[in-house]
Amino acid sequence: MNAETLHHPVVVLDLDGTLVDSVYQHVVAWHAAFRDVGLHVSAVRVHEAIGMGGDRLVAHVAGDSAESAVGDDVRKLHDDYFRSHLRTVCALDGAADLVEALAGHGHRLVLASSSETDLVDALLELVDVRRHLTAIVTGSDEAATKPAPDMVELAIERAGGGKAIVVGDAVWDALSAEAAGVPCIGLRSGGISAERLASAGASWVHDGPRDLLDHLGGGPLTRQGSSTP
Repeated sequence: MNAETLHHPVVVLDLDGTLVDSVYQHVVAWHAAFRDVGLHVSAVRVHEAIGMGGDRLVAHVAGDSAESAVGDDVRKLHDDYFRSHLRTVCALDGAADLVEALAGHGHRLVLASSSETDLVDALLELVDVRRHLTAIVTGSDEAATKPAPDMVELAIERAGGGKAIVVGDAVWDALSAEAAGVPCIGLRSGGISAERLASAGASWVHDGPRDLLDHLGGGPLTRQGSSTP
């Protein structure tokens, strides 16, 4: 591992709510999916769960009995509803510029999303960053989904290892980073408050990718960046 690698931590990027403005479409899709199987789960409860793996979400918001009875049905319905709203999803302001700047500063960038590969591919079509990504980790990989540390650890491994930092919009990103032993930058662009992100373990919080880009010079991802808070 060379000096350049040591001084430029791997950046593990989330997707929904971090690079693309899709969190509320996910909320609507899950809410409708639960309704279709005869369950009412409040939109607030669903919103708080966005960012964890879909394999965990049903039990988290509706209980183990719901997961056993209709979990697969709810996930299929969610995917169908979400895809029908893809035309309303767009890149978040500053997302592409942020990724380009990080790549230009020498960081190895890895995307880690709990969504399945085909959905990740569809969302990546909306933000021009794929050429800057060293690797992509998705819910289709053999790794436990967020908030487990596995996806973060796999992302770092695929980037070649070394120091790392996570950038995400959900408490589940912060918790998975903490479990993996790496710091996290939280973004409010997914609708979660700075206080909740910080309490989940985010060491820095910004309004969104544009705000993070504007403050790169004074944060942990400067050209001479260190992943130590």
